[in-house]
Amino acid sequence: MSVSVTFGEDRLAEQAAEAAARLVSEGVPEALSNGDPTLWGPDAEPEAAIRLGWLDLPQSSRRLLPQIGELVERARERGLDHVVLAGMGGSSLAPEVITTTADVPLTVLDTTDPGQVLRALRDRLDRTVLVVASKSGGTVETDSHRRVYEQAFREAGIDPAERIVVVTDPGSPLERTAVEAGYPVVLADPNVGGRYSALTAFGLVPSALAGADVERLLDEAAEVRPLLARAEGNPGLDLGAALGAAALAGRDKLVLEDGLSEINGLPDWIEQLIAESTGKSGRGILPVVGADPGDAPDELLVGIDSDGVLTVSGPLGGQFLVWEYATAIAGRLLGIDPFNQPNVAESKENTGRLLDREELPTGTPILVDGPVEVYGELPGGEVPKDLPEVLTRLLEAVPEDGYLAIMAYLDREAAFDAPHAEDASFEEMTDAWSAADPATLRGRLAVRTERPVTFGWGPRFLHSTGQYHKGGPQNGVFLQITGVVDEDVEVPGKPYTLGRLQLAQALGDQDALAGRGRPAVRLHLTDRTAGVARLLEAAREA
Repeated sequence: MSVSVTFGEDRLAEQAAEAAARLVSEGVPEALSNGDPTLWGPDAEPEAAIRLGWLDLPQSSRRLLPQIGELVERARERGLDHVVLAGMGGSSLAPEVITTTADVPLTVLDTTDPGQVLRALRDRLDRTVLVVASKSGGTVETDSHRRVYEQAFREAGIDPAERIVVVTDPGSPLERTAVEAGYPVVLADPNVGGRYSALTAFGLVPSALAGADVERLLDEAAEVRPLLARAEGNPGLDLGAALGAAALAGRDKLVLEDGLSEINGLPDWIEQLIAESTGKSGRGILPVVGADPGDAPDELLVGIDSDGVLTVSGPLGGQFLVWEYATAIAGRLLGIDPFNQPNVAESKENTGRLLDREELPTGTPILVDGPVEVYGELPGGEVPKDLPEVLTRLLEAVPEDGYLAIMAYLDREAAFDAPHAEDASFEEMTDAWSAADPATLRGRLAVRTERPVTFGWGPRFLHSTGQYHKGGPQNGVFLQITGVVDEDVEVPGKPYTLGRLQLAQALGDQDALAGRGRPAVRLHLTDRTAGVARLLEAAREA
Protein backbone atom coordinates (compact mmCIF):
# COMPACT_ATOMS: atom_id res chain seq x y z
CA MET A 1 0.00 0.00 0.00
CA SER A 2 1.39 3.36 -1.05
CA VAL A 3 0.54 6.84 0.17
CA SER A 4 -2.47 8.73 -1.21
CA VAL A 5 -3.62 12.34 -0.87
CA THR A 6 -7.32 13.10 -1.28
CA PHE A 7 -9.20 16.38 -1.22
CA GLY A 8 -12.47 16.93 0.61
CA GLU A 9 -12.95 20.48 -0.65
CA ASP A 10 -13.17 21.68 -4.26
CA ARG A 11 -11.61 25.07 -3.55
CA LEU A 12 -8.45 23.53 -2.08
CA ALA A 13 -8.27 20.94 -4.87
CA GLU A 14 -8.35 23.72 -7.47
CA GLN A 15 -5.71 25.79 -5.70
CA ALA A 16 -3.44 22.74 -5.32
CA ALA A 17 -3.92 21.70 -8.95
CA GLU A 18 -2.99 25.18 -10.16
CA ALA A 19 0.14 25.24 -7.97
CA ALA A 20 1.11 21.70 -9.02
CA ALA A 21 0.71 22.56 -12.70
CA ARG A 22 3.02 25.54 -12.28
CA LEU A 23 5.59 23.39 -10.47
CA VAL A 24 5.41 20.74 -13.19
CA SER A 25 5.90 23.36 -15.92
CA GLU A 26 9.05 24.43 -14.08
CA GLY A 27 10.30 20.84 -13.90
CA VAL A 28 10.28 20.84 -10.11
CA PRO A 29 9.06 17.28 -9.30
CA GLU A 30 11.75 15.57 -11.34
CA ALA A 31 14.42 18.06 -10.27
CA LEU A 32 13.62 17.55 -6.58
CA SER A 33 13.55 13.79 -7.02
CA ASN A 34 17.03 14.06 -8.52
CA GLY A 35 18.29 16.18 -5.63
CA ASP A 36 18.65 19.55 -7.37
CA PRO A 37 19.83 22.06 -4.71
CA THR A 38 18.98 25.13 -6.83
CA LEU A 39 15.22 24.84 -6.38
CA TRP A 40 15.02 27.29 -3.46
CA GLY A 41 17.20 30.05 -4.86
CA PRO A 42 20.89 30.99 -4.69
CA ASP A 43 20.86 31.91 -1.00
CA ALA A 44 19.52 28.47 -0.04
CA GLU A 45 21.64 26.48 -2.47
CA PRO A 46 24.70 25.91 -0.22
CA GLU A 47 22.54 24.48 2.58
CA ALA A 48 20.33 22.48 0.22
CA ALA A 49 23.40 20.94 -1.42
CA ILE A 50 24.21 19.11 1.82
CA ARG A 51 20.65 18.44 3.00
CA LEU A 52 18.98 16.32 0.31
CA GLY A 53 20.28 12.91 1.34
CA TRP A 54 16.84 11.97 2.73
CA LEU A 55 15.69 11.28 -0.84
CA ASP A 56 17.98 8.23 -1.03
CA LEU A 57 17.34 6.79 2.43
CA PRO A 58 14.87 4.05 1.42
CA GLN A 59 17.87 2.33 -0.21
CA SER A 60 20.97 3.85 1.40
CA SER A 61 19.85 3.12 4.97
CA ARG A 62 19.67 -0.60 4.22
CA ARG A 63 23.42 -0.82 4.64
CA LEU A 64 22.86 -0.09 8.33
CA LEU A 65 20.60 -3.11 8.89
CA PRO A 66 23.36 -5.68 9.60
CA GLN A 67 25.00 -3.42 12.21
CA ILE A 68 21.64 -2.61 13.77
CA GLY A 69 20.79 -6.31 13.84
CA GLU A 70 24.01 -7.03 15.75
CA LEU A 71 23.19 -4.35 18.32
CA VAL A 72 19.70 -5.77 18.80
CA GLU A 73 21.04 -9.30 19.22
CA ARG A 74 23.66 -8.19 21.74
CA ALA A 75 21.07 -6.32 23.79
CA ARG A 76 18.78 -9.34 23.84
CA GLU A 77 21.60 -11.67 24.87
CA ARG A 78 22.35 -9.38 27.83
CA GLY A 79 18.71 -9.06 28.84
CA LEU A 80 18.60 -5.32 28.16
CA ASP A 81 14.90 -4.76 27.63
CA HIS A 82 14.65 -1.15 28.83
CA VAL A 83 15.60 1.08 25.90
CA VAL A 84 16.17 4.74 26.75
CA LEU A 85 16.68 7.33 24.02
CA ALA A 86 18.53 10.56 24.77
CA GLY A 87 17.84 12.81 21.81
CA MET A 88 16.11 16.03 20.83
CA GLY A 89 13.98 17.11 17.89
CA GLY A 90 14.17 14.74 14.95
CA SER A 91 16.37 12.41 16.97
CA SER A 92 13.49 11.68 19.35
CA LEU A 93 10.24 12.48 17.55
CA ALA A 94 10.59 9.93 14.74
CA PRO A 95 11.55 7.00 17.02
CA GLU A 96 8.66 7.93 19.30
CA VAL A 97 6.19 7.67 16.40
CA ILE A 98 7.77 4.46 15.09
CA THR A 99 7.72 2.64 18.43
CA THR A 100 4.30 3.90 19.47
CA THR A 101 2.85 2.76 16.16
CA ALA A 102 4.60 -0.61 16.51
CA ASP A 103 3.41 -0.84 20.13
CA VAL A 104 6.89 -1.48 21.52
CA PRO A 105 8.23 0.32 24.64
CA LEU A 106 10.74 3.16 24.34
CA THR A 107 11.61 5.67 27.06
CA VAL A 108 12.26 9.00 25.37
CA LEU A 109 14.33 11.61 27.20
CA ASP A 110 13.90 14.89 25.34
CA THR A 111 13.59 16.88 28.54
CA THR A 112 15.65 18.62 31.19
CA ASP A 113 13.02 18.09 33.88
CA PRO A 114 14.80 16.43 36.83
CA GLY A 115 11.74 14.40 37.86
CA GLN A 116 11.29 12.88 34.44
CA VAL A 117 15.00 12.02 34.15
CA LEU A 118 15.11 10.54 37.66
CA ARG A 119 12.13 8.33 36.93
CA ALA A 120 13.92 6.91 33.88
CA LEU A 121 17.15 6.43 35.84
CA ARG A 122 15.36 4.51 38.59
CA ASP A 123 13.57 2.21 36.16
CA ARG A 124 15.50 -1.06 35.60
CA LEU A 125 18.94 0.50 35.34
CA ASP A 126 20.40 -3.02 35.45
CA ARG A 127 18.49 -3.81 32.22
CA THR A 128 18.87 -0.44 30.48
CA VAL A 129 20.53 0.30 27.15
CA LEU A 130 20.93 4.01 26.44
CA VAL A 131 20.95 5.38 22.90
CA VAL A 132 22.66 8.78 22.74
CA ALA A 133 21.54 10.42 19.49
CA SER A 134 22.90 13.75 18.29
CA LYS A 135 24.36 14.93 14.99
CA SER A 136 27.17 16.77 16.75
CA GLY A 137 26.89 15.80 20.39
CA GLY A 138 26.81 19.45 21.34
CA THR A 139 23.07 19.45 22.08
CA VAL A 140 23.05 20.46 25.74
CA GLU A 141 20.12 18.24 26.75
CA THR A 142 21.56 15.09 25.17
CA ASP A 143 25.05 15.78 26.45
CA SER A 144 23.62 16.18 29.95
CA HIS A 145 21.72 12.90 29.72
CA ARG A 146 24.85 11.06 28.60
CA ARG A 147 26.85 12.43 31.51
CA VAL A 148 24.13 11.59 34.04
CA TYR A 149 23.76 8.01 32.78
CA GLU A 150 27.50 7.41 32.60
CA GLN A 151 27.79 8.29 36.27
CA ALA A 152 24.72 6.22 37.21
CA PHE A 153 26.09 3.16 35.41
CA ARG A 154 29.49 3.49 37.09
CA GLU A 155 27.94 3.92 40.53
CA ALA A 156 25.93 0.72 39.92
CA GLY A 157 29.10 -1.15 38.98
CA ILE A 158 28.17 -1.25 35.30
CA ASP A 159 30.62 -0.44 32.51
CA PRO A 160 28.99 2.33 30.40
CA ALA A 161 30.66 0.84 27.32
CA GLU A 162 28.39 -2.19 27.78
CA ARG A 163 25.24 -0.09 27.88
CA ILE A 164 25.60 3.02 25.72
CA VAL A 165 25.10 3.14 21.94
CA VAL A 166 25.88 6.36 20.07
CA VAL A 167 24.23 7.59 16.88
CA THR A 168 25.92 10.60 15.33
CA ASP A 169 27.39 12.09 12.16
CA PRO A 170 30.81 11.05 10.88
CA GLY A 171 33.64 13.14 12.32
CA SER A 172 31.50 14.76 15.01
CA PRO A 173 32.87 15.55 18.48
CA LEU A 174 30.41 12.96 19.83
CA GLU A 175 31.91 10.28 17.57
CA ARG A 176 35.36 11.05 19.00
CA THR A 177 34.01 10.94 22.56
CA ALA A 178 32.27 7.64 21.89
CA VAL A 179 35.31 6.00 20.29
CA GLU A 180 37.50 7.06 23.21
CA ALA A 181 34.97 5.60 25.66
CA GLY A 182 34.57 2.37 23.70
CA TYR A 183 30.90 2.88 22.87
CA PRO A 184 29.40 1.26 19.76
CA VAL A 185 28.82 3.98 17.15
CA VAL A 186 26.33 3.98 14.29
CA LEU A 187 27.02 6.74 11.80
CA ALA A 188 24.15 8.58 10.15
CA ASP A 189 24.07 10.25 6.76
CA PRO A 190 25.60 13.73 7.27
CA ASN A 191 23.66 15.05 4.27
CA VAL A 192 20.35 14.81 6.11
CA GLY A 193 19.10 17.43 8.55
CA GLY A 194 17.69 16.38 11.91
CA ARG A 195 14.03 16.89 11.10
CA TYR A 196 14.38 14.86 7.87
CA SER A 197 16.22 12.01 9.62
CA ALA A 198 13.36 9.58 10.37
CA LEU A 199 14.76 6.91 8.04
CA THR A 200 18.40 7.40 9.01
CA ALA A 201 20.23 5.76 11.90
CA PHE A 202 18.59 8.33 14.19
CA GLY A 203 15.17 6.83 13.58
CA LEU A 204 16.16 3.22 12.99
CA VAL A 205 18.61 2.36 15.80
CA PRO A 206 16.49 3.14 18.90
CA SER A 207 13.35 1.85 17.20
CA ALA A 208 14.97 -1.49 16.31
CA LEU A 209 16.40 -1.89 19.82
CA ALA A 210 12.90 -1.32 21.18
CA GLY A 211 11.52 -4.05 18.91
CA ALA A 212 10.15 -2.27 15.82
CA ASP A 213 10.52 -3.72 12.32
CA VAL A 214 12.65 -0.99 10.73
CA GLU A 215 13.28 -2.86 7.50
CA ARG A 216 9.56 -2.71 6.86
CA LEU A 217 9.70 1.10 7.22
CA LEU A 218 12.33 1.25 4.50
CA ASP A 219 10.23 -1.04 2.30
CA GLU A 220 7.23 1.26 2.74
CA ALA A 221 9.30 4.31 1.82
CA ALA A 222 10.87 2.50 -1.14
CA GLU A 223 7.42 1.78 -2.55
CA VAL A 224 6.54 5.47 -2.73
CA ARG A 225 9.97 6.73 -3.80
CA PRO A 226 9.55 6.23 -7.60
CA LEU A 227 6.32 8.25 -7.52
CA LEU A 228 8.15 11.39 -6.40
CA ALA A 229 9.58 12.08 -9.85
CA ARG A 230 6.19 12.05 -11.56
CA ALA A 231 4.10 14.95 -12.78
CA GLU A 232 0.91 13.00 -11.99
CA GLY A 233 0.16 10.46 -9.30
CA ASN A 234 2.80 12.05 -7.08
CA PRO A 235 1.52 12.21 -3.47
CA GLY A 236 4.40 14.41 -2.36
CA LEU A 237 3.65 16.95 -5.08
CA ASP A 238 -0.09 16.87 -4.36
CA LEU A 239 0.45 17.39 -0.63
CA GLY A 240 3.16 20.03 -0.98
CA ALA A 241 1.16 21.98 -3.56
CA ALA A 242 -1.88 21.90 -1.27
CA LEU A 243 0.05 23.06 1.79
CA GLY A 244 1.85 25.84 -0.06
CA ALA A 245 -1.17 27.05 -2.03
CA ALA A 246 -3.37 27.06 1.07
CA ALA A 247 -0.81 29.06 3.05
CA LEU A 248 -0.43 31.59 0.24
CA ALA A 249 -4.20 31.96 0.21
CA GLY A 250 -4.21 32.72 3.94
CA ARG A 251 -4.83 29.22 5.37
CA ASP A 252 -1.54 28.95 7.18
CA LYS A 253 -2.73 27.16 10.37
CA LEU A 254 -2.39 23.42 9.76
CA VAL A 255 -4.73 21.49 12.08
CA LEU A 256 -3.54 17.86 12.21
CA GLU A 257 -5.90 15.00 13.11
CA ASP A 258 -5.00 11.31 13.53
CA GLY A 259 -7.78 9.99 15.75
CA LEU A 260 -8.74 7.05 13.52
CA SER A 261 -5.26 6.24 12.25
CA GLU A 262 -3.26 3.10 12.99
CA ILE A 263 -0.23 5.39 13.02
CA ASN A 264 0.15 6.88 16.49
CA GLY A 265 1.68 10.29 17.09
CA LEU A 266 2.60 11.28 13.53
CA PRO A 267 1.26 14.86 13.98
CA ASP A 268 3.96 15.55 16.60
CA TRP A 269 6.63 14.61 14.05
CA ILE A 270 4.91 16.62 11.30
CA GLU A 271 4.72 19.59 13.67
CA GLN A 272 8.50 19.78 13.92
CA LEU A 273 9.07 19.14 10.22
CA ILE A 274 6.63 21.83 9.04
CA ALA A 275 7.18 24.47 11.73
CA GLU A 276 10.97 24.38 11.73
CA SER A 277 11.20 24.12 7.94
CA THR A 278 8.75 26.88 7.00
CA GLY A 279 8.68 29.26 9.99
CA LYS A 280 11.20 31.90 8.96
CA SER A 281 11.54 35.26 7.21
CA GLY A 282 8.20 36.31 8.71
CA ARG A 283 6.39 33.52 6.88
CA GLY A 284 5.43 29.94 7.54
CA ILE A 285 2.83 27.29 8.27
CA LEU A 286 1.85 26.74 11.90
CA PRO A 287 0.93 23.13 12.73
CA VAL A 288 -1.74 22.77 15.42
CA VAL A 289 -1.72 19.34 17.06
CA GLY A 290 -4.41 17.84 19.29
CA ALA A 291 -6.93 20.65 18.88
CA ASP A 292 -10.51 20.42 17.75
CA PRO A 293 -10.84 21.91 14.25
CA GLY A 294 -12.67 25.20 14.15
CA ASP A 295 -14.23 27.38 11.49
CA ALA A 296 -11.47 29.97 11.32
CA PRO A 297 -10.77 30.99 7.72
CA ASP A 298 -7.02 30.55 8.17
CA GLU A 299 -7.24 26.89 9.30
CA LEU A 300 -6.61 23.87 7.08
CA LEU A 301 -7.67 20.50 8.50
CA VAL A 302 -5.47 17.57 7.47
CA GLY A 303 -6.44 14.06 8.53
CA ILE A 304 -3.92 11.23 8.85
CA ASP A 305 -5.93 8.23 7.63
CA SER A 306 -9.02 10.15 8.74
CA ASP A 307 -11.35 12.59 7.05
CA GLY A 308 -10.24 16.17 6.61
CA VAL A 309 -10.26 18.98 4.11
CA LEU A 310 -7.13 17.11 3.05
CA THR A 311 -6.54 13.44 3.87
CA VAL A 312 -3.17 11.67 3.76
CA SER A 313 -3.36 7.88 3.94
CA GLY A 314 -0.75 5.17 3.83
CA PRO A 315 1.90 3.33 5.88
CA LEU A 316 4.31 5.11 8.20
CA GLY A 317 7.51 4.70 6.16
CA GLY A 318 5.83 6.14 3.08
CA GLN A 319 4.27 8.97 5.08
CA PHE A 320 7.68 10.02 6.39
CA LEU A 321 9.06 10.40 2.87
CA VAL A 322 5.97 12.03 1.40
CA TRP A 323 5.72 14.66 4.14
CA GLU A 324 9.43 15.48 3.76
CA TYR A 325 9.05 15.89 0.00
CA ALA A 326 5.87 17.95 0.48
CA THR A 327 7.63 20.23 2.94
CA ALA A 328 10.38 20.91 0.40
CA ILE A 329 7.71 21.66 -2.23
CA ALA A 330 5.82 24.00 0.12
CA GLY A 331 9.09 25.78 0.90
CA ARG A 332 9.60 26.59 -2.77
CA LEU A 333 6.06 27.93 -3.08
CA LEU A 334 6.51 30.08 0.04
CA GLY A 335 9.89 31.35 -1.09
CA ILE A 336 11.86 30.10 1.91
CA ASP A 337 14.75 27.72 2.56
CA PRO A 338 13.18 24.57 4.05
CA PHE A 339 16.50 23.21 5.34
CA ASN A 340 17.88 25.91 7.63
CA GLN A 341 16.77 27.01 11.10
CA PRO A 342 18.17 30.53 11.53
CA ASN A 343 16.44 31.32 14.83
CA VAL A 344 16.89 28.07 16.77
CA ALA A 345 20.32 29.07 18.06
CA GLU A 346 19.00 32.30 19.58
CA SER A 347 17.38 30.70 22.62
CA LYS A 348 20.35 28.31 23.00
CA GLU A 349 22.75 31.25 23.13
CA ASN A 350 20.55 33.09 25.62
CA THR A 351 20.51 29.96 27.80
CA GLY A 352 24.30 29.69 27.69
CA ARG A 353 24.73 33.31 28.78
CA LEU A 354 22.27 32.83 31.65
CA LEU A 355 24.04 29.68 32.87
CA ASP A 356 27.27 31.67 33.08
CA ARG A 357 25.69 33.97 35.67
CA GLU A 358 25.96 33.25 39.36
CA GLU A 359 22.18 33.49 39.79
CA LEU A 360 19.42 33.23 37.21
CA PRO A 361 17.58 36.54 36.71
CA THR A 362 14.07 35.32 37.46
CA GLY A 363 12.79 38.81 38.23
CA THR A 364 9.95 39.84 40.53
CA PRO A 365 6.44 38.45 40.07
CA ILE A 366 3.76 40.95 39.08
CA LEU A 367 1.18 38.75 40.81
CA VAL A 368 1.03 35.79 43.20
CA ASP A 369 -2.16 33.74 43.04
CA GLY A 370 -1.81 30.95 45.58
CA PRO A 371 0.79 28.47 44.26
CA VAL A 372 1.26 30.40 40.99
CA GLU A 373 3.66 33.31 40.47
CA VAL A 374 3.18 35.47 37.37
CA TYR A 375 6.17 37.05 35.60
CA GLY A 376 6.34 39.27 32.54
CA GLU A 377 4.33 42.11 31.07
CA LEU A 378 0.66 41.91 30.21
CA PRO A 379 -1.05 44.04 27.57
CA GLY A 380 -2.85 46.97 29.11
CA GLY A 381 -0.19 47.85 31.66
CA GLU A 382 -2.38 47.45 34.75
CA VAL A 383 -1.49 44.80 37.32
CA PRO A 384 -3.96 41.88 37.06
CA LYS A 385 -6.05 41.04 40.09
CA ASP A 386 -5.80 37.24 39.73
CA LEU A 387 -4.76 34.37 37.47
CA PRO A 388 -8.04 34.19 35.49
CA GLU A 389 -7.51 37.84 34.53
CA VAL A 390 -3.97 37.03 33.39
CA LEU A 391 -5.28 34.32 31.08
CA THR A 392 -8.16 36.48 29.86
CA ARG A 393 -5.84 39.34 28.91
CA LEU A 394 -3.51 36.98 27.09
CA LEU A 395 -6.41 35.59 25.08
CA GLU A 396 -7.61 39.10 24.28
CA ALA A 397 -4.12 39.99 23.04
CA VAL A 398 -4.10 37.31 20.32
CA PRO A 399 -4.42 39.06 16.93
CA GLU A 400 -7.19 38.03 14.55
CA ASP A 401 -4.61 36.13 12.48
CA GLY A 402 -2.55 34.97 15.47
CA TYR A 403 -2.33 32.15 17.98
CA LEU A 404 -1.69 31.39 21.65
CA ALA A 405 1.24 29.09 22.40
CA ILE A 406 1.38 27.28 25.75
CA MET A 407 4.89 26.09 26.62
CA ALA A 408 5.27 23.89 29.70
CA TYR A 409 8.72 23.29 31.19
CA LEU A 410 7.45 20.47 33.38
CA ASP A 411 7.52 16.68 33.64
CA ARG A 412 5.83 15.60 30.41
CA GLU A 413 4.71 12.28 31.88
CA ALA A 414 3.47 13.44 35.28
CA ALA A 415 2.67 17.16 35.20
CA PHE A 416 -1.05 16.60 34.84
CA ASP A 417 -1.32 13.31 36.77
CA ALA A 418 -4.55 12.64 38.60
CA PRO A 419 -4.46 11.66 42.32
CA HIS A 420 -4.42 8.03 43.40
CA ALA A 421 -7.78 6.45 44.15
CA GLU A 422 -7.03 5.99 47.82
CA ASP A 423 -6.54 9.75 48.15
CA ALA A 424 -9.74 10.95 46.50
CA SER A 425 -13.49 10.43 46.30
CA PHE A 426 -15.17 9.10 43.16
CA GLU A 427 -16.28 12.62 42.18
CA GLU A 428 -12.77 13.99 42.75
CA MET A 429 -11.30 11.14 40.70
CA THR A 430 -13.72 11.81 37.84
CA ASP A 431 -12.85 15.51 37.77
CA ALA A 432 -9.15 14.81 38.14
CA TRP A 433 -8.95 12.26 35.33
CA SER A 434 -10.76 14.62 32.99
CA ALA A 435 -8.06 17.17 33.78
CA ALA A 436 -5.12 14.75 33.70
CA ASP A 437 -4.01 15.79 30.24
CA PRO A 438 -2.37 18.95 28.93
CA ALA A 439 -5.09 18.99 26.26
CA THR A 440 -7.50 19.96 29.04
CA LEU A 441 -5.60 23.19 29.67
CA ARG A 442 -5.39 23.90 25.98
CA GLY A 443 -9.05 23.02 25.51
CA ARG A 444 -10.26 25.22 28.35
CA LEU A 445 -8.46 28.19 26.81
CA ALA A 446 -9.33 27.28 23.22
CA VAL A 447 -13.09 27.46 23.87
CA ARG A 448 -12.60 31.06 24.93
CA THR A 449 -11.01 32.20 21.69
CA GLU A 450 -11.56 31.67 17.99
CA ARG A 451 -7.81 31.54 17.47
CA PRO A 452 -5.64 28.38 17.52
CA VAL A 453 -4.06 27.33 20.82
CA THR A 454 -0.94 25.18 20.63
CA PHE A 455 0.77 23.23 23.41
CA GLY A 456 4.45 22.34 23.59
CA TRP A 457 6.66 20.70 26.21
CA GLY A 458 9.86 22.60 26.93
CA PRO A 459 12.61 22.30 25.93
CA ARG A 460 11.28 19.78 23.38
CA PHE A 461 9.40 22.44 21.41
CA LEU A 462 12.54 24.60 21.12
CA HIS A 463 13.73 22.06 18.54
CA SER A 464 10.38 22.22 16.75
CA THR A 465 7.88 25.08 16.87
CA GLY A 466 10.47 27.27 18.60
CA GLN A 467 11.81 28.23 15.16
CA TYR A 468 8.34 29.27 13.99
CA HIS A 469 7.69 31.25 17.19
CA LYS A 470 10.69 33.46 16.49
CA GLY A 471 11.14 33.30 12.73
CA GLY A 472 7.56 33.00 11.49
CA PRO A 473 4.82 35.64 11.41
CA GLN A 474 5.04 37.79 14.53
CA ASN A 475 1.46 37.20 15.65
CA GLY A 476 1.91 34.81 18.57
CA VAL A 477 1.07 35.27 22.25
CA PHE A 478 3.11 33.10 24.61
CA LEU A 479 2.34 31.47 27.95
CA GLN A 480 5.24 29.72 29.69
CA ILE A 481 4.81 27.38 32.65
CA THR A 482 7.72 26.49 34.92
CA GLY A 483 7.75 24.74 38.29
CA VAL A 484 9.69 24.36 41.51
CA VAL A 485 12.22 21.51 41.55
CA ASP A 486 11.97 19.29 44.62
CA GLU A 487 14.77 16.87 43.74
CA ASP A 488 17.45 18.06 41.35
CA VAL A 489 20.06 16.20 39.30
CA GLU A 490 23.71 17.23 39.06
CA VAL A 491 25.20 17.18 35.56
CA PRO A 492 28.65 15.58 35.99
CA GLY A 493 31.44 17.76 34.67
CA LYS A 494 29.19 20.81 34.34
CA PRO A 495 28.58 23.71 36.74
CA TYR A 496 24.80 23.36 36.63
CA THR A 497 22.00 20.97 37.52
CA LEU A 498 19.17 19.85 35.26
CA GLY A 499 16.76 22.06 37.20
CA ARG A 500 18.92 25.13 36.68
CA LEU A 501 19.32 24.27 32.98
CA GLN A 502 15.56 23.82 32.59
CA LEU A 503 14.80 27.23 34.11
CA ALA A 504 17.58 28.89 32.10
CA GLN A 505 16.07 27.48 28.92
CA ALA A 506 12.69 28.96 29.78
CA LEU A 507 14.16 32.34 30.65
CA GLY A 508 16.35 32.34 27.55
CA ASP A 509 13.41 31.67 25.27
CA GLN A 510 11.26 34.23 27.08
CA ASP A 511 13.94 36.84 26.38
CA ALA A 512 13.96 35.88 22.70
CA LEU A 513 10.17 36.15 22.47
CA ALA A 514 9.89 39.39 24.46
CA GLY A 515 12.51 40.96 22.21
CA ARG A 516 10.06 40.65 19.33
CA GLY A 517 7.39 42.70 21.06
CA ARG A 518 4.90 39.88 21.51
CA PRO A 519 3.24 39.23 24.90
CA ALA A 520 5.17 36.56 26.81
CA VAL A 521 4.15 35.65 30.36
CA ARG A 522 5.70 33.02 32.63
CA LEU A 523 3.68 31.22 35.29
CA HIS A 524 5.88 29.61 37.94
CA LEU A 525 4.31 26.88 40.06
CA THR A 526 5.71 27.03 43.59
CA ASP A 527 3.89 23.74 44.24
CA ARG A 528 3.55 21.72 41.06
CA THR A 529 0.47 19.71 42.01
CA ALA A 530 -1.44 22.59 43.56
CA GLY A 531 -0.19 24.94 40.85
CA VAL A 532 -1.54 22.77 38.03
CA ALA A 533 -4.88 22.50 39.83
CA ARG A 534 -5.07 26.28 40.22
CA LEU A 535 -4.07 26.81 36.60
CA LEU A 536 -6.79 24.48 35.32
CA GLU A 537 -9.32 26.19 37.60
CA ALA A 538 -8.26 29.61 36.36
CA ALA A 539 -8.46 28.45 32.73
CA ARG A 540 -12.08 27.48 33.35
CA GLU A 541 -12.81 30.90 34.86
CA ALA A 542 -10.92 33.00 32.29
